[in-house]
Amino acid sequence: MPPVPSQDPSDSPAARKARGAFFTPDEVTRFVATWAITSKNDSVLEPSAGDAAFLVAAVHRLRNLSGDSSREPVIDGVEIHEHSARIGEERVREAGGRARIKVSDFFLVEPTPTYDAVIGNPPYVRYQDWTGDFRTRSRAAALRAGVALSGLASSWAAFTVHSAAFLKDGGRLGFVLPAELLAVNYAAPVRQFLFKHFQSVELVLFDEQVFPEAEADVVLLLASGYRAGPTDHAVIRLARNAAALTDLGSGQPWAPRDPADKWTGSLVEPHATEPLRQLRGEGAFVDLETWGDTTLGIVTGANHFFTLSPAAAKRLGLRRSELLRLSPPGSSHLRGLDLTRDKLTRLGQAGKATYLFYPRDEPSPFAQAYIEAGEKTAVHEAYKCRVRKPWYRVPIVKPADLLLTCMNADTPRLTTNRAGAHHLNSVHGVYLAPRHRDLGSELLPLASLNSLTLLNAEMVGRAYGGGILKLEPKEADVWAMPSPALVEARASQLRAVRNVVARKLQAGKLLDAVALVDRVLLVDAGHITGEQMSHVRGARAELARRRTVRASSGR
Repeated sequence: MPPVPSQDPSDSPAARKARGAFFTPDEVTRFVATWAITSKNDSVLEPSAGDAAFLVAAVHRLRNLSGDSSREPVIDGVEIHEHSARIGEERVREAGGRARIKVSDFFLVEPTPTYDAVIGNPPYVRYQDWTGDFRTRSRAAALRAGVALSGLASSWAAFTVHSAAFLKDGGRLGFVLPAELLAVNYAAPVRQFLFKHFQSVELVLFDEQVFPEAEADVVLLLASGYRAGPTDHAVIRLARNAAALTDLGSGQPWAPRDPADKWTGSLVEPHATEPLRQLRGEGAFVDLETWGDTTLGIVTGANHFFTLSPAAAKRLGLRRSELLRLSPPGSSHLRGLDLTRDKLTRLGQAGKATYLFYPRDEPSPFAQAYIEAGEKTAVHEAYKCRVRKPWYRVPIVKPADLLLTCMNADTPRLTTNRAGAHHLNSVHGVYLAPRHRDLGSELLPLASLNSLTLLNAEMVGRAYGGGILKLEPKEADVWAMPSPALVEARASQLRAVRNVVARKLQAGKLLDAVALVDRVLLVDAGHITGEQMSHVRGARAELARRRTVRASSGR
């Protein structure tokens, strides 16, 4: 057989990223292989072989277990990229083993329950790029295993479920998976599947990014006892980075309320979540959805055209009746308790886009001129513009009672929309139920600045690039808030500290503001002890630290 070149010249980094090929550090492959392979006679499959890093680690593990340096372990793999498969076979041969790597789309391989261990790093391709026949086959494979995945599922979700079908009874699944497993809604069926079918589920979580080039955090899934489930808990083990896997402790058990729920609570010590659990049970804390509905903002399709500063609107000669009052793009101006008309005016004077272009059915001559200028620069050909008639009439939503920041470096904020401004999809709108509107508009943004709510935001939201905490409307619906009854009972105390809290926020002293709210809302009222509050604050700080550390390690 001719020598295999070390790299296929046509296999660029972009091509590898497109098929989700991110090669795994040796520390990780050794750790997973050592955990998953417990006998010299174990049969092993790597369903996304790549350049065979896991298969090489498996060969070393099997040879060590056998104590026979002349033994040539035979291991199996599947790899969609032919050149990578050939490299993998050569690497396994050099390691002293023999690899049978099938070149195929893994979802075309009929599962047979013949393996003691299935290990690997499944391809990670986001749903936007996981299209066509690949997506159809992957979802069909998952469905055959009883798991219905949504159209938003990335490639790894179906890959995990399909891989389990190759295990013998009692078999072990050792995978490197995106940390999306813990948090995203589309992974709920996978989380449920793991708890239902495996006797034991362990998760290894990392402080730092293991794959900076993948722009995604990862966890190690160690699931054993296939078809011997269900289990009601997972064991959580923490590592700073891949090199620290050799020093892992035994871990801590953690049990979700429902396996399909987000598993971000696994990062929090039980004594930190107990106060919120108890206060929810007493009705003192509720979901934000109890107060009202959270919705997405306006999608213009071309903010640079449709959002205007007062100076730009004046220069264009647009009439006031052709403009709507707008909370400017972004959310940096929504870090206080209120967005007032005076503040909106000051933002406009500073050059911010505080108007939305919204011409009448018969645009004025100046508006028509602006529309024609937009057409000359192809604004009308942008996707959201070209699918509406007329293209320049943006579908609007009514001004919300509260504005909710959805992308946050620190924590999500609620701001009372006293200006009656419309909002773009850079923030969410909260429309309070009529019975809660007066109380919520006045005091909910203030009351929400408590440590229990801040901790829960870290648990229901998701971390994005740069350490940003994102909150989607469905996640905001279940975000823990003080109940209307609690806010009503502590209204006078909250009003007494309102101005001080506002000044703290203006000075950028968020945690000082939170401490004031904690005291008057919770501690002085006897709802939580000082010791409990310390645990809550520590847990929230740790989750925020993990979020920012992972962002720093990925740069």
